[in-house]
Amino acid sequence: MVAQTAQAQLPADVSLKPLNRFPRMMQDWLVREVRAAEQRGNVRRNALQTRSEAEAYVRDVRKRIQESFGPLPEKTPLHARVTRILKRTDYQIENILFESRPGYLVTGNLYLPVHREGCVPGVIGLCGHSLNGKAEAAYQSFAQGLARQGMACFLIDPPGQGERFQFLDEKLGSRLKGGTTEHNQMGNPMLLVGEFLGTWFAWDAIRALDYLLTRPEIDANHIGVTGNSGGGTQTTWLCGLEPRLTMAAPSCFVTTFRRDAENELPQDNEQCPPRVLALDLDHGDFLAAMAPRPVIIMAQEKDYFDARGSAETYERLKRLYTLLGSPENIALHTGPDPHGYTQPNREAMYRFFGKATGLRIAAAEPTITLEAEEDLLCTPNGQVGAMGSRTLMSFTREKAEHLASRRGRLDLQTLRQVLHLPSLPETAPDYRILRSAGNRKYPTKAYCTYAVETEPGIHALVTRLSDEALTSRLPRGMKKAVLYISHLSADLELQGDDWVRQLATAESDSAFFACDVRGIGDSQPDTCGVNQFHNRYGSHYFYAAYSVMLDRPLLGQRVLDVLRVLQLLADSGHEHVHLVGKGWGALPATFAALLSPTVKQVTLKNALTSYHDLAIHEDQQWPYAVMLPNVLGHFDLPECYSQLAEKGLRQIEPWGAAESKT
Repeated sequence: MVAQTAQAQLPADVSLKPLNRFPRMMQDWLVREVRAAEQRGNVRRNALQTRSEAEAYVRDVRKRIQESFGPLPEKTPLHARVTRILKRTDYQIENILFESRPGYLVTGNLYLPVHREGCVPGVIGLCGHSLNGKAEAAYQSFAQGLARQGMACFLIDPPGQGERFQFLDEKLGSRLKGGTTEHNQMGNPMLLVGEFLGTWFAWDAIRALDYLLTRPEIDANHIGVTGNSGGGTQTTWLCGLEPRLTMAAPSCFVTTFRRDAENELPQDNEQCPPRVLALDLDHGDFLAAMAPRPVIIMAQEKDYFDARGSAETYERLKRLYTLLGSPENIALHTGPDPHGYTQPNREAMYRFFGKATGLRIAAAEPTITLEAEEDLLCTPNGQVGAMGSRTLMSFTREKAEHLASRRGRLDLQTLRQVLHLPSLPETAPDYRILRSAGNRKYPTKAYCTYAVETEPGIHALVTRLSDEALTSRLPRGMKKAVLYISHLSADLELQGDDWVRQLATAESDSAFFACDVRGIGDSQPDTCGVNQFHNRYGSHYFYAAYSVMLDRPLLGQRVLDVLRVLQLLADSGHEHVHLVGKGWGALPATFAALLSPTVKQVTLKNALTSYHDLAIHEDQQWPYAVMLPNVLGHFDLPECYSQLAEKGLRQIEPWGAAESKT
C-alpha cells in the first residue's frame, strides 16, 4: 500500500464521498441468519409424521408464541358503552367505546345484521395502516359486507390511527402524521421496559372479543378474525394468542420472514416480535396455533408481501392440517391486485367464513354504501385523547419509573446477558488489509484500514493513522493506543470533525485507531431502497428490528465488534487502551470499556444520558439500534458511567433523549 499524504488543515466543507466499501455486509449476514432460522423451523415441521406429533407441535408453537409476546396482562373492567346507533335497511352500526386497560380507550364500530334469526357469527375486524382507521373504505366494506350476509363484525381502531392518535396536536390531529410514524415512535422505546407493541395491539383485539361475547346476538361457537396489511399482521398474531377463535382470514401479510428479509422489506415495530426467529417461528406457525380450525391465507399477486412465501406457508400448513385430519380447513386465495383488501379478497373471505359457519353467501359482494367518517365517530371530538384517555407512552413511563425504584447494582454478568454477548474466542480475530482509498485528508501523513473479522462474515473497519507509511500487518512496539468508535463514519469524522482530528494527534506516545462497527460508516447498508439509512423505516431500523427478532440486539453485536478489536490491539502489544466513543458510538464504547481489562481510560462525547430518558420522552430521537430488550429491568446508563469512574471516565456534552443527530 502506498503511504498517503494528508493535508494538515481541512477546509470546513468536506467534499470527499464517504467510504462505503462493505454496503451489503449487513444484508448478507441477515439473509444467512434468517435462512438458518427457517431451516431450523423446517426441520421441526418436516419431522412430523403422526397426528399426535402434529398435535404436540401445535401446543409447542402456542408456547413459543407466548414466550415471544410475553405474559398478557390481567383482564380489567371494559366499561363499554354505545355512543351512537346508525340504522340502515339490512344492518346497523353501533359506535362503541371500551377500555382495554384501565383508562386506555379503544374505539370501534359494531356492524350487526338486522334481519337475523337467533345468534349470528361474530368477527373481529382489524385495520391496516389507514390514517382514518376503521373509517377507511376497504375496512368499512368488509365489515358492512359481513353484516349484510349474516355475520356481525366489530371493527376497531388501532393505536395511532382513527380516533386513537397518541401524539395529539392542538387541533386534535397527530403531530407525527399518525399511523406508522406513531407506531414506531411509541413502540421502539417500549423495548427498554420489556414490552412489545404487537402485544398491545393484540390485547386490544382480545378485549374487543371479550366485549363481542357479552352481546346476546353473537354465537360464541363461530368467532372469526380478519384484517388486511397491518390488520393482517394483527390477525396473524391473534391466531397464535387467542384460543376462542374458530376461523381466521389474514389478508396481505402472511408470507415468510425469509422472503421479507431477502426482499429488504422494513415493517412496523408491532410487526417484528422479539425473539420470534430465535424461537424458530415463522408466519405460518401463528396460523398453525389455530390448527385444525379453518384459516384462509389471502395474498395478492402484485403485493410487496411476497406471494411465493404465502404459497410456501400454505404448503407447510396443508401438511400439518392433513396430519390432523382436516386438510379442507386450510386454504390460500391469491387475488389479482396490488396490496389491499380489494373486492376479490373480501369475497374469498366471505365464502370461507360462510362455509365455516354454514351460512349461505352470495356469489358477489353486496353493493357497498360507505358511511361518512363523522358518522362512525365514537367520541364527541373525534379523538379519545380529548376524553382524557391515557396514552400508550404513559404506561411505558409508568413502568420505567417502577423499574427504576427496584433495580439493584449492575454486575458484568447481567450486562453480558442484556447485550446477549457470546463468549469471546480465545484468539485474536483475523483481518484483511484494504487497498488505498487515496488521499482522505486525515490529520496524519499516512493511514491503513483493516477489515477485522469479528465473527464469520462480519467486519469492523479499523483505520490506523501514522506519519509513517503503513503497508502491511498491524505494527507493534507501542504499548499505548487510542481507539475511537465513530458516531456515523470514521472516515468523515477524521476529515471534518475538529475534535476527532485533535484526538488523533493528541497522544504522541499512543497509536491511534478509528473504528466503524458493523453497519456504520464503511459498512453502512445501501439496502431497503436508495439513501434509506436514516429514514424512520430505513436500513438502520431494518437490521435493528431483525436483530431483536433474532434475539441478538444490534447494539450487543456492535459491542462484540469493539471487544474483538480490543483483543486484536492487545495481541498487537497495546496493553493500555484509551477507548473513545462519540454519539451512537459512545454506547458500544461504554459497554466494551466495562467488559475489557485492556481499556484503562475512557472518553465519551455526546453519550446518551440514560435509557430512562428515552423511555419517558415522547419525542425521543435515538434509533432503534441503540435500544436493548428490558434493559431498564436490570440497569441504566448512569450506573455504567459511575462504574467507569475507576477508568478515569471523561464525559463531554452528553446528549439527552431528543438530541441524537445524524
